[in-house]
Parts: sequence; structure tokens; C-alpha cells
Amino acid sequence: QVQLVESGGGLVQPGGSLRLSCAASGSIFIINDMGWYRQAPGKERELVATITPGSNTNYADSVKGRFTISRDNSKKTGYLQMNSLKPEDTAVYYCHGLIRRDISSGFTVYWGQGTQVTVSS
Repeated sequence: QVQLVESGGGLVQPGGSLRLSCAASGSIFIINDMGWYRQAPGKERELVATITPGSNTNYADSVKGRFTISRDNSKKTGYLQMNSLKPEDTAVYYCHGLIRRDISSGFTVYWGQGTQVTVSS
């Protein structure tokens, strides 16, 4: 089975940094676009950042200049480096990937299980 497994969340002080990882496993031919979403209590899930296979990126205005999305295609792993964290960044962060499982298959959306990021003093 194809699976996305997140890691790296935790509790951090305002101004601190965290690096989230999203490792894809299983039968995978191609990982197309990847992205990170987040959902805070009482709020809708929102897009944080996206990255193409060629490493073109887009960011939500709220995280520009502070977060960096990246990927290692050989390792089938995506990353979200979060610097200068603010309390309003507190949320569950989810990895998203558009994955083609084999040469005869189309692309399918997969989600990670989510990892909690809490920014508090």
C-alpha cells in the first residue's frame, strides 16, 4: 500500500524552528505535486505550501519568508522547514501527495496522518 508518514512535529518556543518530514513508501512510480496543509482548532484546513517535481514552489502569504518546502525525489521524501515560528502557526500539519503507483495507473491523492505543531511560550 502507498503511505505517507509524517514526522518532526512538537512543541517549540515562538521564534524557534521545526523541520517536518513526509516519507512516501509502498509501490510508487511517480510523485507529482506535493504539499503541506494545516488545520487549527475551529478552522478550516488551509494550504501552506506546494512543490512540483521540478521544485517550483508556492507559499501562503502568511508563511512566505519563514517556511521553505523542499523534496528529495530519490528518497521519495518531502520536507517543510519552519523558521521564526509564531503562535498562530499552531496547527496539525498534513502532508499531501499526488502519486502514480505504476505505469498503467493514473494519479491518486494521498494524505499523511498529520503531526501536531504547537508554538507557545
